[in-house]
Amino acid sequence: MEAKRLAEQFNIQIWQAENVIDLIDEGNTIPFIARYRKEKTGSLDDQILREFSERLIFLRKLEEMRQKVLDAIEKQGNLTEEISVALENAQTLTEIEDIYRPFRPKRKTRASVAKEKGLEPLAEKIYLQTELNPYEEAKNYINQEKGVETEEDALQGARDIIAEKISDDAEVRKRIRYVCYHNGDVVSRSTKEDSGVYEMYKEFSEPVSKIAGHRVLALNRGEKEEFLKVSVDFNEQKALNIIKSIHILGENLCSKQVLIAAEDAYKRLIFPAIEREIRNELTEKATESAIKVFGVNLRQLLMQPPIKNKITLGLDPGYRTGCKVAVVDETGKVLDTSVIYATLPNHDKEKAKTILKELILKHKVNVIAIGNGTASHETEVLVADILGEMKGSDLSYMVVSEAGASVYSASPLAAKEFPDYDVSLRSAVSIARRLQDPLAELVKIEPKAIGVGQYQHDMPPAQLDNTLEGVVEDCVNNVGVDVNTASPRLLSFVAGIGETLAKNIVAYREENGKFTSRAQFKKIQKLGPKAFEQCAGFLRIAESKNVLENTAVHPESYEAAQSLLEICGYDIKKDKEFKGLYEKAENIGIKNIAQKLQMGEPTLLDIIKELEKPGRDIRDELPPPMLKREVLGMEDLKPGMEIKGTVRNIIDFGAFVDIGVHQDGLVHISQITDRYIKHPMEVLKVGQVVTVWVISVDVNKKRIALTMKKPV
Repeated sequence: MEAKRLAEQFNIQIWQAENVIDLIDEGNTIPFIARYRKEKTGSLDDQILREFSERLIFLRKLEEMRQKVLDAIEKQGNLTEEISVALENAQTLTEIEDIYRPFRPKRKTRASVAKEKGLEPLAEKIYLQTELNPYEEAKNYINQEKGVETEEDALQGARDIIAEKISDDAEVRKRIRYVCYHNGDVVSRSTKEDSGVYEMYKEFSEPVSKIAGHRVLALNRGEKEEFLKVSVDFNEQKALNIIKSIHILGENLCSKQVLIAAEDAYKRLIFPAIEREIRNELTEKATESAIKVFGVNLRQLLMQPPIKNKITLGLDPGYRTGCKVAVVDETGKVLDTSVIYATLPNHDKEKAKTILKELILKHKVNVIAIGNGTASHETEVLVADILGEMKGSDLSYMVVSEAGASVYSASPLAAKEFPDYDVSLRSAVSIARRLQDPLAELVKIEPKAIGVGQYQHDMPPAQLDNTLEGVVEDCVNNVGVDVNTASPRLLSFVAGIGETLAKNIVAYREENGKFTSRAQFKKIQKLGPKAFEQCAGFLRIAESKNVLENTAVHPESYEAAQSLLEICGYDIKKDKEFKGLYEKAENIGIKNIAQKLQMGEPTLLDIIKELEKPGRDIRDELPPPMLKREVLGMEDLKPGMEIKGTVRNIIDFGAFVDIGVHQDGLVHISQITDRYIKHPMEVLKVGQVVTVWVISVDVNKKRIALTMKKPV
């Protein structure tokens, strides 16, 4: 059943779904399944597999809930064939809860109090809606000892019982929920004269079925901060018509009592619950969408191309405390540090220039990374001046996001890595390194501290963390990790490893020297056969004599890889390069080779790709980051001006683009392309270099409107 439902949802074959479920249940990680079990999954990628895994967990929780409810109703002796079928067909937790509602042990309610007073028989007679006179019948239930002093008291108690009966009707709730969702409106009203940033929501209304996720999150935050009152508006008569069609059987005196009870049930019990459910559902969908955007943005940020083999000078700008400076070599090792004072009027800019020039010349610096925080613009102007004075130099710079740098600098991880440096100097090192290798540096920071997305503080922490951690894991394993240089934090994201094994790997490396073979992994404490299977292919050993150890070829395929090379006329012991391997394999026949080696074609093609470029970094295939040599200020911008920029953040209604003026400009979704798109991510990626044109600039409000549509 699981496999069938998942196959339908993900539009895949049942055999694929069954194999993925088996692989997950066997304890395999998503990166391992995606990379090394393509024949079993039909080459599903890591993102689909991760969503599949999450959905599998949900379906199993749903099944667990279904069984619990079934057992509970059966234990009460109330299980019928109709209830069993309804439970079997229920697709959501809400449907299961609706079915269970009449049988759920209730706290004290108006209906339970009425039953204690002995009014249930009266309620049952009235609900039958015969020609019985309810007022005359109610006189038989007057009991002053139980608090039923008048016939109206008796009728009120009976109506309370009927109201709860109607409220517990799963069909009523299902139909009203559906109609409310498709015909209701989300409305908000301001609760304060000054609505602040929620001005647009002070008199707001939008259909429940059409409201955008980012507006749902904005309304929720406005309500939480007590600027707004948010509710769901729905035509009460439509709901009553649904109840009438199911529970009102005639037009006699008893029917009138049932109708009064129905109106009470709707206002007091049904609608408040459905309003909560709808708002919760809207919030869940908005949250899911926002977290997905976070994940995509983070993936694109982590997968930005590294600037390799460059000695880098990192600058963490500041006013009063000065600008912290760190020079790191090509591997990220710190060569030098300093502090300069150049941003306030009483600072010595010439002295600051002299210090930077000396560091640049002394260490042969190739590129400068400037953090985009406080005093960034003034620091960029200073660097641009230096570049202008150092004519003939190929030195360039880039302003990089320093989001999370302060979080990392104050972390135990940074303290252990740089015990002799203060927090601000650690930030300068981090800024330099994140230009050299964004992935290796950013994994040291909690993913949610990197700040890609919207309303991240409103997200369920566990759900956000789970998604972002999964993204980091996928990125790390897609790129691969040099086991001899990787930090414990980076190693911890390799499939099958985790924090404990990462520490054990580093400890082994420090005690025994660099790894020269993947076989040595088996000697690491607590790294058993399963962990070896999961991690081995993702860990690279550039120093190994075996070229396969510096590729993503898994040890389980070494024999096949060597046979492949022999078939194509290579000698793995003598040849270090295998250019033209794919062409030779294609001439022989990929299908024929796969059959001879008894392996699937996807795995064979992966091996060929790896052998053609041992040690390759998939990020090198992407466009490089945009380096600069001159500075531009916000006041320099004019409408119609054409500028190149880097996409920094993507949200539901547009994208923020860094155009080098220390205030990201907004490209509204309507300005991204001439064709209709549902989401900016259909066109843009974080880190993408784009050409934009200025629409308008508001220096006071620090707002820049941009377009990607070329002006005519």
